[in-house]
Order: sequence, then C-alpha cells, then structure tokens
Amino acid sequence: MVIGAAVLLFIASFLDFYSAAGFSGAPNAWDSLGEGLGLYMGGVVGAALIVINRCLPQPRKIVGLELTAVGQAFTILTAWILFWFLVDVPSGIDAGTGLVLGFIAALLLAAAAVATPVVPALQAALVPAPKPVAPQPYGGQPQGGYGYPGAQQQSFGGQPQQQAPAGDFSPFWFAVPVPRPLYAEDGSPTPIAELAPGTWYLAVEQRGPGLVAQTQDGRRGVLQDTSGIQRG
Repeated sequence: MVIGAAVLLFIASFLDFYSAAGFSGAPNAWDSLGEGLGLYMGGVVGAALIVINRCLPQPRKIVGLELTAVGQAFTILTAWILFWFLVDVPSGIDAGTGLVLGFIAALLLAAAAVATPVVPALQAALVPAPKPVAPQPYGGQPQGGYGYPGAQQQSFGGQPQQQAPAGDFSPFWFAVPVPRPLYAEDGSPTPIAELAPGTWYLAVEQRGPGLVAQTQDGRRGVLQDTSGIQRG
C-alpha cells in the first residue's frame, strides 16, 4: 500500500498543478523545485525509508530515530502541505489534476505509513523469511553455526564428555509477531538486540517465563515476552 501510494504521488508530480479554462501548458510540480523535489519527492523519500526499514533484518536509525519514524514524518508533512495548497487555490484558477491526485496519494501514503506498525495485516514481511531448519533433538550435533547448550558430546571411545542437563526442553526455531527486545543473560536492563518479525531465531533454553534465544550473528540473550511467537 505504501509503495502503490508513492508511485501514484510520483506520477501526480508530472500532471498539471493548477489549471485555468481556455489556457494550455499549465505548470506541474517540477516547474518549481520546491514543489517537485521538496514536496512530492519528500513523500516518495518517506515511503522509501519505510520500505527499506521493513526489508532490513534489524531496524536502522538516523540521529536516534528509526527509519520508519522519519519516513512517517515525511509522508504526513507532504499530505499536510498539499492539503493547504488544495484549500488555498488562487482565485481565477483551479486545482489541477496533479494537485488533486497528489493530495489523494499523499493522504493514502500517510495513512498507510501510520497504520502499518499497528495493523497486523500490514505487517507481513516484504522479503520472505528463510525456511526454518528442523531442530535436532536435544544433545544432537549443532547445525548452521548454532550450538545447543549442554549438548552431550561423544568422545572417540564412545564415552560422553558432558552430561546433558535434566529436563525435556528441546531447541526450536521461532519468529516474533512484532519487534521485541533481547536482553543480556546477566539481567542487564539494556537490550542487546531487537528481534524482528519475518526472521527465524533459535530458542536454546527456557529461562523462567522467557527464552534464551540466539540470533543469526551468534548473539545470545533473553526474550522476556514470548506471547504470540510462531514456532518453526
């Protein structure tokens, strides 16, 4: 929805901004760089920031703000300015197709940008998640760089080097429905990473109501909120 509205806004920038009966050659947004680059393309850039942030495995920030928040600000500002252009059309001329269509596209773009983080139907991953690998039984050999803690290792003579701890927990793959922080295992209140929807993570241990999870780059931490997770 964000991408479609951004394309519509870009097309509108090439259409007549104002029109007048009996006159041809009406200007479009690109006859003024302030309107073409600063206004219409501002909305397109905002949409691009939102889409880029959704495609990244971990959210990125600009001066402390997530790309999505910056993109939302761009789209809302574009819709707000176009609204007043539409309301304050000079006397003797009419709002052109580019202005009307641009406002509609900017309004849809801003609505989609604001609704995406709160509407589950709009949170589907833009890039398909990697197919999860079925976890091996507890004590099996690690796969893909993920090591299962407490796994029973066999020596050459067949004697176990380490006894697997008691319990029936088996590592499993899971995905989170919304971004959730991953905290250090030492109990530090500062998150060490953020788990993103559409990415599979490995749960290696039960820690009270939470899970000890391992990210794809090998970092481990405690996921305190496990509600609504999808098991692989």
